[in-house]
Amino acid sequence: MHAPPTSVGAPFSGHRTEGRVLDSPRLLRRCLLAALSAALVTAAAIVPAQADPPTAAAAVTTFSDTFDGPAGAGVDTSKWQIETGDNVNNHERQYYTSGSNNATLDGQGHLVITARRENPGNYQCWYGRCEYTSARMNTSGKFTGTYGHVEARMKIPRGQGMWPAFWMLGSDIGQVGWPNSGEIDVMENVGFEPSTVHGTIHGPGYSGSGGIGAAYSLPGGQAFADAFHTFAVDWAPDSISWSVDGTVYQRRTPADLGGKTWVFNKPFFMILNLAVGGYWPGDPDGSTVFPQQLVVDEVKVTTSDGSGSTGGPITGLAGKCVDVAGANAANGTPVQLYDCNGSTAQQWTVSSDGTIRALGKCLDVTGNGTADGSTVQLWDCTGGPNQKWAVSAAHDIVNPQANKCLDVTGNSSANSTRLQIWSCSGGANQKWTVS
Repeated sequence: MHAPPTSVGAPFSGHRTEGRVLDSPRLLRRCLLAALSAALVTAAAIVPAQADPPTAAAAVTTFSDTFDGPAGAGVDTSKWQIETGDNVNNHERQYYTSGSNNATLDGQGHLVITARRENPGNYQCWYGRCEYTSARMNTSGKFTGTYGHVEARMKIPRGQGMWPAFWMLGSDIGQVGWPNSGEIDVMENVGFEPSTVHGTIHGPGYSGSGGIGAAYSLPGGQAFADAFHTFAVDWAPDSISWSVDGTVYQRRTPADLGGKTWVFNKPFFMILNLAVGGYWPGDPDGSTVFPQQLVVDEVKVTTSDGSGSTGGPITGLAGKCVDVAGANAANGTPVQLYDCNGSTAQQWTVSSDGTIRALGKCLDVTGNGTADGSTVQLWDCTGGPNQKWAVSAAHDIVNPQANKCLDVTGNSSANSTRLQIWSCSGGANQKWTVS
């Protein structure tokens, strides 16, 4: 559970219960929050959606850390701040230390968060003298964002009592408190489930044990600790989808909340931490080997027009534009050919994640179809293969799953002609110019 914010770098006593501590063995590890000052989005760098086609539009990388630097160095303090203290609210056992004591670069492009069975500083925890140290950091006051593709490539620790997490909190938590701020757990793992990770949202009326989420498990009993994996959410207005290594396993919208308030259409900041023990994972036991490490290769946030930016027109047959019928952002709205008019219904962004977006939603092959004649429509971005597109140097727009091209039905240049996918023929009704 959350406690009120503390000053940056100052120890937090962690002895506030806020009346919510004992409602579930699966309470969150959230206790330590550094000062929630207004955050500045980092300067944007332009990343091409495709490596070679000159016509591809661009996505914007609003945050990126590849953890380059000499071995033993601390994290980039222009991007992260370190939190310190213990956490009574979940009965976690670690003390989060400052500086690079438990969070350091390895000199090979990784951040290593290390949990140790030690107490060199005679740290005091809610249960007495602390038995473990670890680290937790966040981007509050450094970076906040609204919408986009948020991902971390990591190799998690193993062992009973380990609790690594990559998650986000609403940047207004200092004003509205938790859970009204909202929380998006991109990835959590508890050590007794070596093959499984969890993605969850928390908000007013659906927090703690009432959080809404799902689990993803590797096939064949593989353990997440054995290799690096990419954990991500695709976050758009009224929609969040979770994926592992590009495989989407869950999508949530306001319809999942049973009338409760959706609190995710606003800025959030990111958190990385490795907790030891607590109600949900349980405490370490004789089988747990220390030290344990959460190794982070990269954290990145990319945005397209879901963040409010607009792209440009996609023109095709007879110089006409790819258009969302009636400028209607409802799911299932047909995508058609129409006279170019400069409206938002014709402003498309080709994102680095392979999606093509307008009005905050994605170009989608209806019903996940792969057959010739499958129509295209506008739909919430889900990360599915029916929303992935490749723009070629030959001016084709291809859906790789179907291996078919975006096509003007019947080669007709009349306004309102529906667009579809069809076997690539090289015809003029399959050629597009992306601004």
